[in-house]
Amino acid sequence: MLDAFVRHNRMKIRDAEADRRMLCKTFKLMDDVVKACQNHRLNLRNSPPFILDILPDTYTQLVFIFTQNHVILRDNYYIQVFLENMQQKCKQVLKLFKTNSIFEEQSQERRTLTKLSLIFSHMLFELKAEFPDGTFIGDRFRITKREAEEFWHNNFHNRTCVPWNEFVVAIEKTQPSSKLQLSALKNTVDLTGNDHVSNFEFDVFTRLFYPWKTLLRNWQLLTAAHPGYVAFLTYDEVKKKLEKLVDKPGSYVFRLSCTRPGQWAIGYVAPDGKIFQTIPQNKSLIQALHEGGKEGFYLYPNGNPKDIDLSTIIEAPPADRVKVTSQQYDLYCEMGTTFELCKICDDNDKNVKIGPCGHLLCTPCLTSWQVNALISLV
Repeated sequence: MLDAFVRHNRMKIRDAEADRRMLCKTFKLMDDVVKACQNHRLNLRNSPPFILDILPDTYTQLVFIFTQNHVILRDNYYIQVFLENMQQKCKQVLKLFKTNSIFEEQSQERRTLTKLSLIFSHMLFELKAEFPDGTFIGDRFRITKREAEEFWHNNFHNRTCVPWNEFVVAIEKTQPSSKLQLSALKNTVDLTGNDHVSNFEFDVFTRLFYPWKTLLRNWQLLTAAHPGYVAFLTYDEVKKKLEKLVDKPGSYVFRLSCTRPGQWAIGYVAPDGKIFQTIPQNKSLIQALHEGGKEGFYLYPNGNPKDIDLSTIIEAPPADRVKVTSQQYDLYCEMGTTFELCKICDDNDKNVKIGPCGHLLCTPCLTSWQVNALISLV
């Protein structure tokens, strides 16, 4: 029995040493990346996503997490995947510095560095969402859209992340698509590039491309099929792209917001030739582009002369209907009137509901009633 106790303690010590080596290796690679990116020849702009802010913030968050629970690496699959991915992405960055091309602002190496900076940014947002206050949120994480929440729970229960192949099988059953480009879909969903999909990434994806019933159709129409979509571009890069189109007001592009996961950013050339970037609020991108097109702001996707017609997939808001029983219908017929007709004036259709009583009347009658009420108070 004593031997078993000793063996158990030795295993715990070995596990603790392995955890420490994993964490130290990750921190060492992150530090190497920061030092490489501090090279004055690189001349990085301090604008999102700024890798020299992102990696130190990630380091702080990881230290906070492991301070709260120093054995979390042993039984938390998500944090295992996160650290392995962080090491891999850091190695990709360091590889870029093996040639002097990285110091040329227009080089492919610099473009790759920007893309990796975006990935690091997504990783930090995800880490903070999964570990608010340094404690693992687990099954308390909530996906914003109700149908998306039900899909995740029905297929993956309380898991935080699932392998990409497992996710694809589930989403194809729920959202059938005959021409689904899996590699393109992966680039959009798997924001952190770790061959997994987390509940955070799925929440971001469903907020970007809702409504749920046409989720993958919306994704296809707004990405692969839309010339205005620019993947992995930053605020500064969108501005540079649109500067070439200032003589064509109405030109626009859209991208995922760097600073607000789950939201879109639309860049466009205004009628006066100025360039603006905006984040649509309280509406889907489809609605924002459709309305902006009607108003004359979003006319030429990436300068193309022909825009994409989105009117066919605009989700109309459900009508505010009132159910009438068969007895009520017969009564209105006997009275020689209809339910829709305002019973105060018998001239206009009802179009206003008063709360909390629920009475229905027309706008002119409501206005007249409000005026009389004000007069009686004088």
